[in-house]
Amino acid sequence: MNITTTRLALALASTALALSAVQAQTIYRVVGPDGRVSFTDQPPAPNEKATATSGGKPVSAAPSGLPFELRQVISKYPVTLYTTKDCAPCTSGRELLTGRGVPFTERTVNTADDGEALKRLTGDSTLPLVTIGSQRIKGLTPSEWNQYLNAAGYPPSSQLPPNYRNPAATPLAPPSSAASAPKPDEEPKRPARPAPQPQPDPNANANPAGIKF
Repeated sequence: MNITTTRLALALASTALALSAVQAQTIYRVVGPDGRVSFTDQPPAPNEKATATSGGKPVSAAPSGLPFELRQVISKYPVTLYTTKDCAPCTSGRELLTGRGVPFTERTVNTADDGEALKRLTGDSTLPLVTIGSQRIKGLTPSEWNQYLNAAGYPPSSQLPPNYRNPAATPLAPPSSAASAPKPDEEPKRPARPAPQPQPDPNANANPAGIKF
């Protein structure tokens, strides 16, 4: 192989590597608190909404400030926990994820609308429910949850920063329009008319006895 051929091969290899890096790069479509949309290769801030793509395919945006390996797992296999109030297994499931250091989004099922949304999502009302990527696990079996978390690549012990906090839990179903719509102002009540006062009789003095004919 002559020098010219060698240089050409190296140039082609460098171009291929550059194209591969561009295709694998994760790009975030970020919606800021003011509603403005921007595109960046940096993970979004906690108060920003983002849609991420890698190689042209959508992935879930991982919170910033986490170890690189953990961000990669979150992007591929995000975890969502579905819970309801006064549910001991739900509390245990939350504690399992928190103790293992798994970042997750929590959705609550506390209203009739939430229950209908859950049935549309899963076909029944079993809680707790955890989704790991596209996998849905109904009910709490710690060994099963850990098995799926291991398969997804989540570390066996927490790697989260000490100050990390999961987002606050939100209802599964948005508030109904009837409940969220402001009530129309009530018509102001008209003040009661004062009772008519008796008028003095101009002839009262001429007829002290009040005799009527």
